[in-house]
Amino acid sequence: MSRLPALIVGGGPAGAAAAITLARAGVAPHLVERHALPHDSVCGGFLGWDALAALRDLGVDAFALGGRPIERLRLLAGERSVELPLPQRAAGLSRRLLDEALIGRAQMMGAIVTRGRTVRAADPLRRSLRFDDGEEMAGEALFLATGKHELRGLARSLKGRGEAPAVGLRAVIPGSDDLDGVIEMHLFDGGYAGLLVQEDGTANLCLSVARERLGAAGGVAALMRDIMKQAPRLAGRMGGEVPAHFDAIAGVPYGWRAAAGQPGIFRIGDQGAVIASLAGDGIAIALASGTGAAQAFLAGGAQAAVEWQGRWHRRSRWPVVVAEALRHGAARPGMRDGLMRLLQWMPGLGAQAALLTRISAPRRDGRRSGARSSPGRG
Repeated sequence: MSRLPALIVGGGPAGAAAAITLARAGVAPHLVERHALPHDSVCGGFLGWDALAALRDLGVDAFALGGRPIERLRLLAGERSVELPLPQRAAGLSRRLLDEALIGRAQMMGAIVTRGRTVRAADPLRRSLRFDDGEEMAGEALFLATGKHELRGLARSLKGRGEAPAVGLRAVIPGSDDLDGVIEMHLFDGGYAGLLVQEDGTANLCLSVARERLGAAGGVAALMRDIMKQAPRLAGRMGGEVPAHFDAIAGVPYGWRAAAGQPGIFRIGDQGAVIASLAGDGIAIALASGTGAAQAFLAGGAQAAVEWQGRWHRRSRWPVVVAEALRHGAARPGMRDGLMRLLQWMPGLGAQAALLTRISAPRRDGRRSGARSSPGRG
């Protein structure tokens, strides 16, 4: 079994960012993506200003792909609502287009991309992968970018968590003019829903819901009918009807961070830190971790993984902690009402909270992406 210089599992933003960074430095990584064709993901339609800057540094222009500008956040809880300006311009873009653009950029830079193959297990000691047909592949370094999906042999340890992982749901519904320039967040007991307009004019609806609430409802359709009673404006967005199709993912461990590194194993994206999309930007974290891990490998080789993972654990701590506090507060009636009143009185706190949950990617010139952008610009 030949050993490749760098093996990347997962072709989402984290894996593609690592592949682009390695390839344009002269290292030809091998990226494995289980989907053979363009596809949508359960979450990730929102691109904050830091994600937009990181994408530009990787050679991808989200607005050229059709990304819809977003400048305001609209929070709704029951009949109460508050609208806040974002610190800088963001964008709405489907993962289908974003992921394809990033994979295409990686290939253009010289990365080897294998699509439509499923990795069944990994051996962290040998830094090898076993595919569903029994074939194996190994690398000097293994970049784990499987998102919220676990890989046998390198599954995330969730011991000691006091909260069960959440459930993520996604549907596409008709857009409307009053969603232009806005990301809309609907808060309800045990979760929240995000709504934004994509490049084709449809609205991307993503929900995060406590697993126990889904279990108590007995299914997605019943859960949605229950949520629509508590969130009448969300029900209005859906025309009073439950969407016919939902994509779903179970076991989303919000707040989880990889605490310890292993030689030659770089955990990036949601395999390194999982931030709640209520306040944080998971795409920005994916891009920052993928770029940073690749740069660490280029500087120090496979053995740099342990030190880099420790640094990433420390860097991601405060943004994840703040996002978790906001997520828990929004999911509880008393705290949610207090949060809405506070934002109505002091709307500037919303922008400050957004800034506290950002992790910028390291740029090629050594600066942090988006670090010096002027307000109101992408």
